[in-house]
Amino acid sequence: MWFTGLPGAGKTTVASALELRLLEQGRSAYLLDGDNLRQGICSDLGFSRADRDRNVKRVGELARLLADSGTVAVVALVSPYEATRRAVRECHLADGLSFVEVFVNTPLDVCAERDPKGMYAQANAGQLDHFTGIDDPYEPPRSPDVELSPELTVDAAVDAVMRALGSRR
Repeated sequence: MWFTGLPGAGKTTVASALELRLLEQGRSAYLLDGDNLRQGICSDLGFSRADRDRNVKRVGELARLLADSGTVAVVALVSPYEATRRAVRECHLADGLSFVEVFVNTPLDVCAERDPKGMYAQANAGQLDHFTGIDDPYEPPRSPDVELSPELTVDAAVDAVMRALGSRR
C-alpha cells in the first residue's frame, strides 16, 4: 500500500489508521513512514532528485521484503516522481507481489494551510530549499489504484483503501 501525495496531504494519518485496522483484523502490517525513515535508514540522503529517487527505491525494497514475508507494507512517502514510483511497482509485480498506489490528492493550498511542521512557511520564506510543491516538482499519479480527497474522513479513506486491498488478495 503505497501512499503518495504532497507534504501535509494526510498520507501518514490515513496510513497509520490503515495499519491499525489491519492489525485489529489479525493481519500482519507495518508502517514505513517517510519522516521516520529519513531519521534512520535514509538519513544519509538529501533532497536532490537523485537522493529522492534513492530514498523511494530504498523504501520500495523494504516494502518488497515485508510484502514477501506476508506483511502488508503500508508506505507513507511523498515519492514525488512518477517514474520512480512506477519502478517500485514493477519490482513488486515482477516478484508476484501486490502494489496498490494510493494518491492522497490534497491541493497544495490545503497542505500549506495545514502546514503541521511549518515547512511550507519556511519554504515560502526562502529558508528551506528543494521543498516538494514549492520549488521542487510533484508529479501526481496518472492512474492511481485509489485516489483520496481531503473531504473524506479518515475512516472513509481507510474503507476505500481496504476495498482496493481486498480486491488484490
